[in-house]
Amino acid sequence: MADRRISLDRAGYGLLSRTLAECGRDEATGELRVSGRPGGAFHLRGGLVVAVESPGAPGPEALLLRSGRISGEQWDGLLDEPGAGRWPEAGLIAHGYAGAAQLRVMRMQALQDAVFAVVAGHVEGVRPLTEPSGSGPLAPVAVGESPLRLLQEATRKLTALAALPCPVLPDRERPLPAPGAAPDDPRLPSARRDVLTHANGRRTARDLAFITGRGVYPVTVEIARMLAEGLLRCADPPPTVLPVPVHIPATGALVPLRREEPVRLGELVRIGEPSVPPHPVPQKAQDPQGPQGPQGPQDSPNSRTSQSPQEPTGRPDPVRAPGPPKRAARQGKPDAPPVQSPPPPGQPPRQLPRRRPGASGITESLADAHREASWKGFFRLRHRIWTPDSGT
Repeated sequence: MADRRISLDRAGYGLLSRTLAECGRDEATGELRVSGRPGGAFHLRGGLVVAVESPGAPGPEALLLRSGRISGEQWDGLLDEPGAGRWPEAGLIAHGYAGAAQLRVMRMQALQDAVFAVVAGHVEGVRPLTEPSGSGPLAPVAVGESPLRLLQEATRKLTALAALPCPVLPDRERPLPAPGAAPDDPRLPSARRDVLTHANGRRTARDLAFITGRGVYPVTVEIARMLAEGLLRCADPPPTVLPVPVHIPATGALVPLRREEPVRLGELVRIGEPSVPPHPVPQKAQDPQGPQGPQGPQDSPNSRTSQSPQEPTGRPDPVRAPGPPKRAARQGKPDAPPVQSPPPPGQPPRQLPRRRPGASGITESLADAHREASWKGFFRLRHRIWTPDSGT
């Protein structure tokens, strides 16, 4: 069952009442715009309200035409008369379509009904008072009403509506005839027969008020009473079905992740792949002649060095992947050392490979040629070389 409780928009009502009280105290004249649902416009003259227009309630023109008091052709004929204006009150009285007292009651009913529609809805804001427009309201009352008295009357109506057994709001419930309720039953009043004829489950009390040409407050009260008596019913809205979140597990084999390895020059580190034992990388064969011949710097004793194997570190080398070809190093300049990343926390730092004694080959070459096993003998060679000038 839908919640049919009625509550007053206290924040919007307080803002509207304070603004209207200031306008009445200052005896202001102009138009006060109220934004919200349905909202409206208050026309003031000397601090008194002379007309209220709102899309939530029918105005005097709709009450005349929709109620059947006057037809559309007759209304158009009255507007075509000279000096008729937008509200041909003199023509209505002259042709006998309505009396002067009846028109005064109709204008007052439209004013109070519009105030009730604004108070029963939601007030979002009130714009500052502006100067009255050239056309002005359609059918203002002769003597204005106090703004606070109008708000108190609208609040009293809303409280009386909330005290009914089946309270409704002008723009909320959408009733439809109950099973067994006949719209053409002669025992029913004309107001109830009109409601049963036009209620189809899609129209609110406001819509039925515009169709039947009656005030929105009388129609809302009549709908609430017919709901309590079983002549109308309100279809419950369908329950809101919330989507149930479904967590789909990830597909595919799960691969354990390894800690991140440092990236070296010319190597590609792949996380999650099993390591393979290190294998020797074939060295590129060098031309014995070289670009400078057999006697170039490549054949000098100082340039010949032997590569020593690196000490084991207990960590497998990352998988080597074919990369772009390296450019040849400059002649006589070694390659730049690889960039070393700091070790992970909790592990000892990686030791650099050390060269074994005698791995350079200088000592062995001197020992084979001159049977000397020290650097001192190497520097004495220049004194043992025969030259014509030395005479030795």
